[in-house]
Amino acid sequence: MRKLHVAIVAPSLQTLGGQAVQADRLVRAWCSDLDVNAWFVASNPAPPRWMAPAVRFKWARNAVMLAQYVPRLPSALAGADLVHVFAAPYARFWLAPLPAVAASRTFARPVVLNYRNGEAADHLQRSPIARAVMASADRIVVPSQYLVDVLMGFGLHATAIANVIDLDRFRFRDREPLRPRVLSTRNFHELYNVECTIRAFRIVQTCRPDASLTLVGGGPLERHLRSLVEKLRLAQVEFLGYVDQHEIHRVYADHDIYIQSPNVDNMPNSVIEAFASGLPVVSTNAGGVPVLVAHERDGLLADVHDHRALAAGVLRLLAQPDFARRLAQAARVKCEAFTWAAVRERWLKLYDEVVTAPVARTASVPTHVA
Repeated sequence: MRKLHVAIVAPSLQTLGGQAVQADRLVRAWCSDLDVNAWFVASNPAPPRWMAPAVRFKWARNAVMLAQYVPRLPSALAGADLVHVFAAPYARFWLAPLPAVAASRTFARPVVLNYRNGEAADHLQRSPIARAVMASADRIVVPSQYLVDVLMGFGLHATAIANVIDLDRFRFRDREPLRPRVLSTRNFHELYNVECTIRAFRIVQTCRPDASLTLVGGGPLERHLRSLVEKLRLAQVEFLGYVDQHEIHRVYADHDIYIQSPNVDNMPNSVIEAFASGLPVVSTNAGGVPVLVAHERDGLLADVHDHRALAAGVLRLLAQPDFARRLAQAARVKCEAFTWAAVRERWLKLYDEVVTAPVARTASVPTHVA
């Protein structure tokens, strides 16, 4: 049988986030595969250099992106047997997935909509058009059972296929001794509540003056977070900025404890990467995180906004290194479910089902925003 030809539409790695990371890993995993020929279609093409001054403004950046992205879709999708579209909520849904789904229908190509975000419930409650677009897809895939259940509440049936981790790159190592080198790799957006992490670290550093905190990422709250660090008079806090996804494993390898404090979340790549690298995890119990992190079995959980409980978790790990090691070793076992060997057959089976299903490809797709 000939190979399946799959166009994977997603943001490129110039936009830091889970969609871009997983799309990149998926395209690389299919490379040289005997059954699938996949290629990448960037939903956020880089603007010409001469337009750099204009695209500092969000509305201009979006306009330029659409002007580049939409005209490329016909040629990018024409040779595909199916179109695999990565989707996130709110404005990003209209800017990237909607044009790709509409173009796929023009060419009568089946669509796999890969929806991934902890804000799904709010997005779908607010947007009947998003619900209609998602319902028009041939299959919806999400990275967790948590999102399967959320979508079911809106009458949308989804299949859970786990995120992919490269265990050759993210290598496990026992932390002996367990140093107070704390790492966070969440972007500086409101929903990730990095401020809570910083406030937790203040308590940790009061008890362990030798503790350090490294913050990887960026975003609109960076100035506020830097000011907070100064206001709290914290030492040994480093803002590392964005780190290339092909280098981020080195950052995990250089730290000993992973912390995050999101208000909303789903199936964060960052936690899986920490698991794979051997860092015990302390996290808030937002969204789908408790599905991934079992409290006191392979990580520690605290309530959302509870920086004191987060700090207590970090201090408990430092005080009980054998317990921390057991958590990390149990978490590493979970990573086997996120390897390409574990998920490849699920993707291939789903692709085959979508391509061979006797489903009409002319379903209407809303093309306007109410």
